[in-house]
Amino acid sequence: MSASLESAPSPVTGVGDGLGELCVLMKLGEIVLKGSNRRLFERRLHNNIRSSVRDLGEVRLSQRGAGVIIVRKPEASDIEVAEIADRMANVMGVVWVHLVRRVPKDLTAITDVAVRSLEGRQGSFAVRARRRDKRFEVTSSELAGYLGSKIIEAHGLPVNLKRPDNTLFVEVDKDEAFVFTDGVPGQGGLPAGMSGRGLVLMSGGIDSPVAAHRMIRRGLKVDFLHFSGMPFTGPESIYKAYSLVRQLDRYQVGSRLFVIPFGKAQQQLKSSGIERLQIVAQRRLMLKTAEVLADDLKAECLVTGDALGQVSSQTMTNLTALDDAVDLPILRPLIGMDKTEIMDQARKIGTLAISELPDEDCCTMLTPRQVETAAKIPDLRQIEKRLDAEELAEYLVTTAQVHKPSFLGEAAPARLETAKAAAVRV
Repeated sequence: MSASLESAPSPVTGVGDGLGELCVLMKLGEIVLKGSNRRLFERRLHNNIRSSVRDLGEVRLSQRGAGVIIVRKPEASDIEVAEIADRMANVMGVVWVHLVRRVPKDLTAITDVAVRSLEGRQGSFAVRARRRDKRFEVTSSELAGYLGSKIIEAHGLPVNLKRPDNTLFVEVDKDEAFVFTDGVPGQGGLPAGMSGRGLVLMSGGIDSPVAAHRMIRRGLKVDFLHFSGMPFTGPESIYKAYSLVRQLDRYQVGSRLFVIPFGKAQQQLKSSGIERLQIVAQRRLMLKTAEVLADDLKAECLVTGDALGQVSSQTMTNLTALDDAVDLPILRPLIGMDKTEIMDQARKIGTLAISELPDEDCCTMLTPRQVETAAKIPDLRQIEKRLDAEELAEYLVTTAQVHKPSFLGEAAPARLETAKAAAVRV
């Protein structure tokens, strides 16, 4: 090791406890590959990060190179910073989230924090050092070796460079260094809103929330449309939809839920004597209504939770008949997934327990005993002509109520307090 290992200290605040300021370091993935458009993606991501913590007070955000973002709140407690890190794990576009100690770019300070970071640990260890600032006079390999020797001296831990039980990371930046051990995976994907707007048909079941999450992850900013069975059912399905959107709001912030009472329209379809075609005709009317609302919201696509062959109405023929109902593209991100895969995803994103709460929604009301598996488009168009489906869709949109279920804890309409209680219960 050369005598030039010592570097001049940098002005780093919040180091009174000797461990350095706790902050959040995030690693990006796909965004780094966007070439000349990368800054647009980064700007959107920065805005989304600020939105996700706006109730926690002002934070300081800085981009470090192409793939690293630092979020700081210098006067915050460690618990408050940990809450910020928890929020960051839900921000689309972030691949890894680390709670890190920010210390002066000084070998003595780095060594002290590195040694203390592994205090009380058991098993083997390895040091991974990275020198983003090449002006730092110690190379990455020299720094890793030096810190490793100090850790052995202090704690007597064995070294295992291939499969360590504990990994210590040190990243030397322009004005400071970051020392950390553990991290949690983020959502990955693209920043919400980068790919345009969409409207999700939210049934209250297991599938549609997972479909929404997958499209948010691909950069869509989505609104939600729920068809309730009212006035022939209670408000339980609305409470579920509200709770589901509130959970999904963690991944995009600023979600809106539109609720349309669909019971009378269903009864009208039932009374027309269409029998086996009722489910497909009903879903076509929902899509036509969604298209009208999407036009008002400037949404560019509709999103559904359809999975090929999962239920009798989701045959290839019937899905083709549904596509015929509207001009907007219908995105079906679950189309090739089975129920077990969808449930696993729902559990992971926190919507499964809510979806499994009992309710009576419009999809289960007035359902015929047999469902057509090969609906013919001319027959469906004839039914819609008799019912004047286009005009009915326009009318249904005028009955929509809008709610803003926010995970940030903003006040909800009084009639949806039960939804909040359900969200807490699960």
